[in-house]
Amino acid sequence: MLYIIRHGKTDWNVRHKMQGRTDIPLNEEGRQMAEAAREEYRDVHFDICFCSPLIRARETAEILLRGRDVPIVTDNRLMEMSFGRFEGIENSFQIPDCQINELFFHPEQYVAEPDGGEDLDDLFARTGEFLREKADPLLKEGKDVLIVGHGAMNSSIVCQVRQLPRSQFWSAGIENCKLMKLP
Repeated sequence: MLYIIRHGKTDWNVRHKMQGRTDIPLNEEGRQMAEAAREEYRDVHFDICFCSPLIRARETAEILLRGRDVPIVTDNRLMEMSFGRFEGIENSFQIPDCQINELFFHPEQYVAEPDGGEDLDDLFARTGEFLREKADPLLKEGKDVLIVGHGAMNSSIVCQVRQLPRSQFWSAGIENCKLMKLP
């Protein structure tokens, strides 16, 4: 079975700042969320955990799986989507004509600026490659695979596994520290 979970809260989540690839640690609430998830999901079996290398995801995985014999393997393909120059912007929805908002309201129309931002084609390509190379072979062996990641990155996996159109990119509602079973 394939499972995904989003990292716990960070100070930037609280302030509604775009994180993307910016490496922001969990805050105390995020650590408590991961501890609560550890307790809530203690009876869910995982053979392996693949994790984004960003600290907020790694720390979530370490707390969630503490005391369990589950290897945590980081993979750069599980990093959050790069938002380029929009990383660090606060409350983008309150900024008229802010281009990054297209990603949230009309993801199927989103085009990244050539400033280091990532478009959905690139995001889907790298997460799809990860699924084909790492997750799918283990799932075919009957293994239980956990992915600890991020909102946009996890959404790309949900869309691919459930074969959803990009217009439904955010439909899964990826909450912090809530385990989702796929498909």
